[in-house]
Amino acid sequence: MKTIVLKICKFLLFFLVFMSVISHVVLGNSAPKKLQIGVKKRPAECPVKSKKGDLLHMHYTGTLEDGTEFDSSIPRGNPLTFTLGSGQVIKGWDQGLIGMCEGEQRKLVIPPELAYGEAGAPPKIPKSATLTFHVDLVKIERKDEL
Repeated sequence: MKTIVLKICKFLLFFLVFMSVISHVVLGNSAPKKLQIGVKKRPAECPVKSKKGDLLHMHYTGTLEDGTEFDSSIPRGNPLTFTLGSGQVIKGWDQGLIGMCEGEQRKLVIPPELAYGEAGAPPKIPKSATLTFHVDLVKIERKDEL
């Protein structure tokens, strides 16, 4: 009788540990650990692709995981202009916008490590936030063309 009870206890302990691990993997780690890049629209012709050092003119809309919009260039009517790879924008942008064509649209899902980290950017971006950006590359100015 004791051996049966002992076996049942061992099985239940194993089952609880197993379920705890599974729930942690499935539920606890829902945020992406790396940058996710999705191409939403690509122009038919692409004579120039963005690279480090290019001056990019981008329209964008940024949202939190729950869909809350925290910023957008579209209502302002002016695209954001910055030098790619220079650290003027978050790391997820510097990495996720390489190789884009003028007129291309992408969806970037950026983990906290490549965005604003553990600190966030209060009040609109909470701590450790995964961010989604819908970006549209309006214009590329090549360094040697400036």
